[in-house]
Amino acid sequence: MLPTTCILLICLLSFLSPIVKATLSLNLTLPHQHPDPEAVVQEVQRRVNVSVSRRQMLSVHEKDQCVTGNPVDDCWRCDSTSWQANRQRLADCGIGFGQDAMGGKGGQIYVVTDSSDNDPARPVPGTLRHAVIQTEPLWIVFAADMTIKLKHELIFNSFKTIDGRGANVHIVGNGCITIQYVSNIIIHNVHVHHCKPSGNADIASSPTHVGWRGRSDGDGISIYSARKIWIDHCTLSYCTDGLIDAIMGSTGITITNNHFSHHDEVMLLGHRDGYLPDSGMQVTIAFNHFGEALVQRMPRCRRGYIHVVNNDFTQWEMYAIGGSANPTINSQGNRYIAPADQNAKEVTKRVDTDEGEWTGWNWRTEGDIMVNGAFFVPSGAGLSTQYAKASSVEPKSAALIDQLTSTAGVFGDPRDRSVALPGFSGGGISTGTTSNTGHGSSSGDDGDYFGMIFGSGASASPPAPSSSFAIFLSLSIILVMHFTINCGTLLSLPLLLSSLL
Repeated sequence: MLPTTCILLICLLSFLSPIVKATLSLNLTLPHQHPDPEAVVQEVQRRVNVSVSRRQMLSVHEKDQCVTGNPVDDCWRCDSTSWQANRQRLADCGIGFGQDAMGGKGGQIYVVTDSSDNDPARPVPGTLRHAVIQTEPLWIVFAADMTIKLKHELIFNSFKTIDGRGANVHIVGNGCITIQYVSNIIIHNVHVHHCKPSGNADIASSPTHVGWRGRSDGDGISIYSARKIWIDHCTLSYCTDGLIDAIMGSTGITITNNHFSHHDEVMLLGHRDGYLPDSGMQVTIAFNHFGEALVQRMPRCRRGYIHVVNNDFTQWEMYAIGGSANPTINSQGNRYIAPADQNAKEVTKRVDTDEGEWTGWNWRTEGDIMVNGAFFVPSGAGLSTQYAKASSVEPKSAALIDQLTSTAGVFGDPRDRSVALPGFSGGGISTGTTSNTGHGSSSGDDGDYFGMIFGSGASASPPAPSSSFAIFLSLSIILVMHFTINCGTLLSLPLLLSSLL
């Protein structure tokens, strides 16, 4: 009986093999990963095009009043009621992979009245730390302008929104913002800067839990094994490690309308080359201004799917977008302005990887604007016959990027120069090619907008995953185990695995 059973099992495994192979190729490595990232990309494009088209039809007065063509801002700034009366409307305005981040929507308004952070293990009511560790959803606002100098890293609980609209809020000091093992976080309209390593201390992460924390890297915002995260309209600079880092299987992240400046290693996406769960990382980076005194990592990607759309890169010293371990990078409708250095014109950098390996990576450019000799080296799927290279840009086309990123950073900040940082005169990074003080571990008018911003060659969407994938894969594993136990003398386990994969 056993030999017959084993033969039947081998036949079934052979039948399942192509199904498993096809499904594994979709790279579904995280439970909350979107199964069709190209569909998310197309939805972002659609929403931008709707906003720009709507702007064309409005009067001059209406355009100046609120409509920018930026779908995030138009969503809440042009609401029938004032944003002050309906702050939580913001939660419905996300785009991209992090659009489902609800933050504290539906929860109470928590007003921060106290800027102190004297005891991270026992925060007092009215402080920002007391607000972010609560278990229930909260929409956190600020009673007045304030600079919150953290004693140690600020650890978030799930379902929280930091909403700095109406106040001038600076978060600085030791550790800064840590989003770890949580979901549904929105950080909006605050300055984050001069963040330093800290730790080896007891820190509260909920009203009932205080735990020992090792030393942090000094990131501005650290995202660690978290999902449904949206960072919007923040101004970030002068941190010891990254301004924003997302690692250890984080996914469902949107980074929009931020202003980055005065930093070396701006943004890291992915823990290390060999960390397979980061293959499921999905990040949307849109409408940001990468500005003064930046060096590299805008972002630096490991694995995952990264959509970089409608950003303004006005300065870098080494490169803008880098990566290793075969990330998918989809660059659409960005403006890349190269530095004067003839050795730094290339937008892209494959980090510590031979060309023979990266030629198959899916790095593509559609509708990007290249200025001052900037060029993007594509590869893999969507590879064009020539590099996307230009030395000039039509003013009307450039105006669209200016329009979409006109309010990047905290509202009211100057777009093209440094903001005043209370209590700080700068620091942490030079304006040359040297690094910051520390390193962590790790062509037409609006009517021609559609083709100019996104290009005309839309790539085909990958096939949708089979709804029965989990069943097939689970059954396959069970069959392999059963066969190994009962038929071990007939075939070896390595042979079975090779027949399956």
